[in-house]
Amino acid sequence: MSEQQIERVRRLCLALPETSEKLSHGEPTFFVVKKVFVMFANNHHDDGRIAVWLPVPPGAQPALIASSPEAYFRPPYVGHRGWVGIELGRISDDDLNYHIQVAWELIAPKRLLARRDNLP
Repeated sequence: MSEQQIERVRRLCLALPETSEKLSHGEPTFFVVKKVFVMFANNHHDDGRIAVWLPVPPGAQPALIASSPEAYFRPPYVGHRGWVGIELGRISDDDLNYHIQVAWELIAPKRLLARRDNLP
């Protein structure tokens, strides 16, 4: 199950410009240039979740958690910075792709955003 989910996340993350994957704290982690924008969490400290942790726009974390507490949660370590955890088995590909793209936009350097915005 977790291998299918990491492949799902990998496909979406690596489709974005200048992204890479490295192991960080023993889990696949996705970077845009040198900054993290998605962290995979496979049963982190036996929490029972196969999830991703990623940044969301300011104020979005509590709204997402309130809207669907079975899918969204406040992750350890980065939750206090407004990141959200997403239980991968409880979210559609379209919604996951949306959150990954927003996370990329929040972390990517301005030069990448400008270049992408100028595409036809």
